[in-house]
Amino acid sequence: MAMRSGFFCLTLLGTALLPTLAQADAIDGHWCKGVSILSIDGPKIMTPGGTSMQGSYDRHGFEYFAPAGEADAGQTVVMVLHGDDLMRLRRSNQPDTVEDWHRCQKTVS
Repeated sequence: MAMRSGFFCLTLLGTALLPTLAQADAIDGHWCKGVSILSIDGPKIMTPGGTSMQGSYDRHGFEYFAPAGEADAGQTVVMVLHGDDLMRLRRSNQPDTVEDWHRCQKTVS
């Protein structure tokens, strides 16, 4: 009986935590690096330069071709989620350089 109660409690606790884990396990959201901000919502992105566009979305990654007028114009920008609050960004012109971006702490409008 005690074994069954323990299993039930663990199952209940695991079920309660699942929605939280599932929501945090996606690249969607607002990302900050210094004063730069980018926002991802499914296949939509607002780039650090303020361009709203579509890219290649994966739950744990995002890729887009930076348009003219952006600091990264002409480059493919690839982002990969590394935990709940860390995203790593690379550019095609500097594939060995990785930038760490973190979820923004302040609300972004």
